[in-house]
Amino acid sequence: MRRAILVAAILALGITGAQAQTYPSRPITIIVPFAAGGPTDVIGRALAEKMRASLGQPVLIENVTGAGGSIGATRGAQAAPDGYTISMGNTGTHVAAGAIYPLKFDLLTDLEPLALIATNPMVIVTKNGLPAKNLGELLALLKANAGQVPTGTAGVGSATHLAGIYFQAVTGTRLNFVPYRGTGPAMQDLVAGQIDMIIDQASNSMNQIKAGSIKALAVSGEKRLAGLPDVPTADEAGLPGFQVAVWNAFWLPKATPKEVSSKLNAAVMEALADPTVRQRLADLGLEIPPPAQQTPEALGKYHKAEADKWWPIIKAANIKAE
Repeated sequence: MRRAILVAAILALGITGAQAQTYPSRPITIIVPFAAGGPTDVIGRALAEKMRASLGQPVLIENVTGAGGSIGATRGAQAAPDGYTISMGNTGTHVAAGAIYPLKFDLLTDLEPLALIATNPMVIVTKNGLPAKNLGELLALLKANAGQVPTGTAGVGSATHLAGIYFQAVTGTRLNFVPYRGTGPAMQDLVAGQIDMIIDQASNSMNQIKAGSIKALAVSGEKRLAGLPDVPTADEAGLPGFQVAVWNAFWLPKATPKEVSSKLNAAVMEALADPTVRQRLADLGLEIPPPAQQTPEALGKYHKAEADKWWPIIKAANIKAE
């Protein structure tokens, strides 16, 4: 009996090793938890194209939307741990969701970190028809119309929602949050004048700002963006301390073989080192972390630190799932 168990174990190890050596042998899917066209989607597609060359297999994007991105995050966590499903997410989906939604998995223990991809400052943008011409005038308008200015978000607990909550806290204003299935459709409504403002990721707003379809009043970073040199920082615009950025990363289902994770991490790092990808992300105002911060171990530590930072803030703000 003991011998039979030992043989079975050796065979299983052999199969696992063979699978790792032949991996990948079919297309890989990246689950993006927001609608197509939004900032997370754009970043995912930019990387997928280059990862395909490294891995020798198509890398597909699947948009799984809803509940501030938590539906897509859940799908990724519950996928088979074989390396053929990657979960993509950000501060909202893989940190805030754990304090807001009754998830069927633990964000910190039921996922295998893969790689930190990029960080993105937020930009306060409004429709062209809004009377406010600068941040000071916007604050005056918000205070005179408390709770009445429709402000788009990618859903409860999303990065845009968290940025809005933080904005309210530092300005003493009250916004009328309008949730969408992603900031892609929210941006469409902002351009059309259906909502008044979004505190959005720079990568999602950059093209519309440059095209003159919307107005940018301030950037939430420490310095102005190279792609938007005329847009002041919040500090410069009279709102000191409003500094918030969104980070994006990849995860795998728990128990994914180490050899598979290593191959995928190498493909991600190679994509992030590609000059074309780097320029594409830089044009969107994104910052790529140094290689030492792109490892699974670094992401795991950063992920926990972000949860420790944001969960008390979310709970103090009494943010609830709708």
